[in-house]
Amino acid sequence: MAQNKELIQALQAIVTGLSQQADGHNIQSKIFAAQGFSKLADKYAEHVTEERGYVDQIIDRLLDLGADIKNDAKEAAPVHKDPVDWIKYDLQVSIDGLAFLKTVIDMAKDDLTTYDILKDYYKDEEEDMYWGEQQLELIDLIGKQNWLLQQL
Repeated sequence: MAQNKELIQALQAIVTGLSQQADGHNIQSKIFAAQGFSKLADKYAEHVTEERGYVDQIIDRLLDLGADIKNDAKEAAPVHKDPVDWIKYDLQVSIDGLAFLKTVIDMAKDDLTTYDILKDYYKDEEEDMYWGEQQLELIDLIGKQNWLLQQL
């Protein structure tokens, strides 16, 4: 019943990319915890759980659509020891991801089940983008060291 091949390919790309993102957030969470930045560590550990949940939902939907699930190769992604560099990088990932996700949501407009999953994921990712923007603005206002103190 694999009806919309383009949508299925896009959903598979989300599974691959979001799995990579969850792994990256897990690594960053561990790095931040080791550095003593417990608030950042907890935030990114929560991201891992959320992202894996969306991966599971999209895999289930792909199976519903009769698609063959792939465990595609993932490109290497950077790891950052500097939390501010990470926030900047992660913000750009969110911005780029939202642009792609919008095109996928448009493809799913006639598939309401898929549309609802993607809409919820979009809202979550948009919230992450706003958080990243807010943190960078806060760093500009209070300085990096003061911001880092708040992350302990």
